[in-house]
Amino acid sequence: EVQLQASGGGLVQAGGSLRLSCAASGFTFDDYTIGWFRQAPGKEREGVSAISSSDGSTYYADSMKGRFTISSDNAKNTVYLQMNSLKPEDTAVYYCAALYGSSWNLIEDLHDYWGQGTQVTVSS
Repeated sequence: EVQLQASGGGLVQAGGSLRLSCAASGFTFDDYTIGWFRQAPGKEREGVSAISSSDGSTYYADSMKGRFTISSDNAKNTVYLQMNSLKPEDTAVYYCAALYGSSWNLIEDLHDYWGQGTQVTVSS
């Protein structure tokens, strides 16, 4: 059974940090690029960051560069998203998703598997 288990969300004050985890199982992790998307209330889901499990290439949305860091532990089939200097506008449900191949694509429909999402709330 394919699973993407997102965790690590919570409530944090502005300027604080959180680390999200996405644990994958049921598919060949090294063949996929794992990405994070988020959806804020009343807004469309947007791409945040991604990492290629095969070569470690990373991708970031412009607004996250310098604040978010994505990493991967292939031995644990887990991707992490370290989020620093959080802002109230980062409040959203964060989802991880798996895309077959070594490059990321922001088109959600191309992703093969999705996790259930984890809530991040940043208070001002």
